[in-house]
Amino acid sequence: MRLFTLEHFITWTVNTLAVLVAAWIVPGITYANSYVTLVLAALALGILNTLLKPVLLLLAFPLLVVTAGLFYFFINAFLLLIVGTFIPHFHVANFGSALLGALVISFVTTVVNFIIGRKRIVMKIPDDPDEDDTDERQQRRRIGDNDDDDDGPVIDV
Repeated sequence: MRLFTLEHFITWTVNTLAVLVAAWIVPGITYANSYVTLVLAALALGILNTLLKPVLLLLAFPLLVVTAGLFYFFINAFLLLIVGTFIPHFHVANFGSALLGALVISFVTTVVNFIIGRKRIVMKIPDDPDEDDTDERQQRRRIGDNDDDDDGPVIDV
């Protein structure tokens, strides 16, 4: 097992860019104008995401279910707040700034990963079932063999 691969480097670079954008946009997130601080913050955030986030997700599973996954952003904000506590010259003012920063980091990471081709967003909208129905589909409906997945819109992220 390789400890550091190109895939890790790309992830780390994207996270560093996302933390930089969050520091520019969110008023409560500051750094000492040193890119070394941003790189360390992104590295610490990556380590916390790898080690601590799975435990937090497991413990918060009931809240994730009740809030339809929105509590995920609160977990990300908590981890960003921890990074702001332990990395020198990287400061997160309060939980509100951490929450907004976590939203910005998630958005930037998703957009950049989509642009560089690491994420794909697929949206399928089936044709109108009454219009232009093929004989095969009509026959499956008559037989009761409806194992196709073309029953509604699908968004795959």
